[in-house]
Amino acid sequence: MKNPCFLKIAGVELAALTLTAGQVSAVVKAPPVSKPNIIFILSDDVGLGDIGCCGGPFKTPNIDALAKNGTRFELCYANPLCGPSRCEALTGRYPFRTGLNSNHSADAIHPSREVMIQNVMKSAGYATVCAGKWGQMSYGPTEWGFDESIVFGTHGTSRYWSEPTSSYVLNGKPATLPAGSYFPDVAQNFIIDFITRHKDQPFFAYYPMPHVHAPILRTPDSATGDEPDQLYTDNVEYMDKLVGRLMSDLDRLGLREKTVIIFTGDNGTARMGVKLATVDGKPISGMKGTMLEGGSRVPLIVSWPGTTPSGQVKKDLIDFSDFFPTFAELGGAKLPAGVTIDGHSFAPQISGKKGVPRDWIYVELSGKSYARNAGFKLTNRGELFDMSDAPFKEIPIVANTTNADAAAARATLQKVLDEHQAAPVTANDSKKKQKKAANKKAAKKSSAL
Repeated sequence: MKNPCFLKIAGVELAALTLTAGQVSAVVKAPPVSKPNIIFILSDDVGLGDIGCCGGPFKTPNIDALAKNGTRFELCYANPLCGPSRCEALTGRYPFRTGLNSNHSADAIHPSREVMIQNVMKSAGYATVCAGKWGQMSYGPTEWGFDESIVFGTHGTSRYWSEPTSSYVLNGKPATLPAGSYFPDVAQNFIIDFITRHKDQPFFAYYPMPHVHAPILRTPDSATGDEPDQLYTDNVEYMDKLVGRLMSDLDRLGLREKTVIIFTGDNGTARMGVKLATVDGKPISGMKGTMLEGGSRVPLIVSWPGTTPSGQVKKDLIDFSDFFPTFAELGGAKLPAGVTIDGHSFAPQISGKKGVPRDWIYVELSGKSYARNAGFKLTNRGELFDMSDAPFKEIPIVANTTNADAAAARATLQKVLDEHQAAPVTANDSKKKQKKAANKKAAKKSSAL
């Protein structure tokens, strides 16, 4: 006889999965966790200026607490847009390898051609879940191998408030939630339910949070009539509140010291006209979508109580390809055979060891790229920058400089770029970009009438 297990979301019971009595018994009698649980929190459009402990002006006490009780990495680099960043994090491979080098090239990847980290973790005995955003990548979490998942649809506001036309996908199937539901709460409840049911076995939770991507709408805590700047603040603070709730639930379940928390952002802040996102009161160079420091440099905080050094700030270079091998090493999983993985594991640094830090990071978007080391940055257009005052300034260096350090950096970083040729924008991508730009222009013109 089958024993149905139901998942309650926003007051509605949904049949999430069906287990046999034997399978339920097997879960209950699972041995104690010998591998750490891993929760990968990937916030949306959250740059350095959005997090208090990174110098931002917002109140983020729960995220700040993760840094206080864990380790903050100051030099973490995503790609400037979400699609390439998310694909790179989940595959451990740079955009020129996968072909997903813009937000218009989702179809470049396919489960038959790429291996994502959730499948590697499953091979090591992990239960896997995805809750939140699955955008700019082909297919969905179910097709890519997650055991369970809930993601919002393509409708603009569905990432936040439920509407009659909003679409959600629950474990690979369309689902409708009651009107008035706040999807960030729904996604978090889904993850907590999953963790509760799998607390006696290791789990890998990919938590791509909806916040703080546009549209910037009210939160359940917002006051009526809040101005745009205040609404943005509300969204940052609600994101932080959700992180705090998650930590409380882990404590309640007795899992906090068994769980590695990784918090980061998928690209730099979008700002959305809000002028508050600064670092130590100063504007940073660039924002989402640009090849400047503010387009790619993102917060990275790792917390594993009893294992990760508390209050430590590290300047090791990290890019998004590094998450794949790091998670695999933490979970004792083998890397896929015959696949080029660009990432370097920083699992030793998470445990307080020196490890083998990177000498450089690589960033790519739509045919543009750059390589950066601790002091300099070189673009694939041949532009060299002194990064000693980053993230605030990027100082151009003339090609015929006599500065020995700059000349040496150019030679070293040029070799990196020669070995990592940015994939060109395809004709199809260009057409999609042109169509999107035309639609945006038309919408702007219409709103002005």
